[in-house]
Amino acid sequence: MRILGIDPGYAIVGYGVIEYRSGQYLPVEYGAVTTEAGVEFSRRLGGIYDGMQELLNRLKPEAAAVEKLYFSNNKTTGIGVAEARGVILLALSQAGVPLFEYTPMQVKQAVTGYGKALKPQMQEMTRKLLRLRQVPKPDDTADALALAICHGQAAGSTLRRELLRRGKVPGQVI
Repeated sequence: MRILGIDPGYAIVGYGVIEYRSGQYLPVEYGAVTTEAGVEFSRRLGGIYDGMQELLNRLKPEAAAVEKLYFSNNKTTGIGVAEARGVILLALSQAGVPLFEYTPMQVKQAVTGYGKALKPQMQEMTRKLLRLRQVPKPDDTADALALAICHGQAAGSTLRRELLRRGKVPGQVI
């Protein structure tokens, strides 16, 4: 299964594509779609959409794992990220890529085995699982790869396969 992990943002959208086969994770490509500060926000959103379309057309993922948003103190930044996330979800929908959402705690649990793992622990485990020489940069890219791994873990479970067979898929957005 080819899985696209996406860490939404409006300055940096981290992405990571992995192949998940028989419990093995193989990195395909990872990086970031970036937009320039100071540019009109609607143009930044357009740039994210165009970047996502290009990635989807070229990499042909079979599933996408996107981080669920949660708001902390900075609501203004959160609104911008939510708008960028909407553009990302639109691109995925138009490309017909099934979307799965995971909370940060779910990703940490799937990748490290501990739902409250710290960022350096997550990054190092992601590096090890993908057999990379170093932790991918920027951090958004490492986070996107972790999301893809999380989906690989969830998609490979016996419970998920049974629920898929019954037409009930936890975590999938319809």
